[in-house]
Amino acid sequence: MRKVLLLGLLALLMSGCYSHRAIGYLQEPTKANRLPVYDSVAYEPYRIRVNDEIVYRLVTMDETMSKMLGANTFTNGQYANSYRVYPDGTIELPFLKPLHIAGLTEMEAQDSLCAAFREILPDADVKLTLYNKFFSVIGDARSGRYYIYKEKMNIFQALAMTGDVMNSGDRRHIRIVRPRDGAEEPEILEFDIRTNTIIDSKYYYIYPNDVIYVARTKDSFYKVPTYTGFLGLITSSVALLTTVLNYVANMYK
Repeated sequence: MRKVLLLGLLALLMSGCYSHRAIGYLQEPTKANRLPVYDSVAYEPYRIRVNDEIVYRLVTMDETMSKMLGANTFTNGQYANSYRVYPDGTIELPFLKPLHIAGLTEMEAQDSLCAAFREILPDADVKLTLYNKFFSVIGDARSGRYYIYKEKMNIFQALAMTGDVMNSGDRRHIRIVRPRDGAEEPEILEFDIRTNTIIDSKYYYIYPNDVIYVARTKDSFYKVPTYTGFLGLITSSVALLTTVLNYVANMYK
């Protein structure tokens, strides 16, 4: 009787561990694990949207004109000014006509702004970037807002900045909430991050204003986060069961 109870307890505890199949990344889809297979798609650079903010730096040999034209200064890790993209898709900069940049990539907007400045300063050069180049994370990861420090940042790099998804996070149903041009409702992308076919899929790259949501698995309450905790749980459970069985056996002597 004791052996049966001990084996039953051990089987129950084994079901409470996090397995590689449940939380491992870059797994090969097979019939056994039934992971999804995602198609590869070409990378699309981010295009500036209404309400985005841009910052720029004007480079010219004429220091006086540079100051008059309101070139941004960079101090204490921040730009002095940022410029919002208005609902009509334009930005307004000192001494320049409204410039339409919505729908352009950062490089295209930079070239457009440079051309506008060269109408005033023939030697003008411009460096432009998005001011709101951030993504957010909520749920079973370290929630917060994080800076996109490179082009083509992928989902693994983004989650690594949070310290990775917790073991209790549902890797089968990661969601990205992404604004859509000309639409009030955002796009919601849901995917299984465990499959290796996520690489170069439409779920792979992170864009400014993305919100990554990691839900908690329904059975996480019964799971043990580490093998150390698992072994401790087994030891204490077996000790408790042994004590109970000995107590019951002594009652019927």
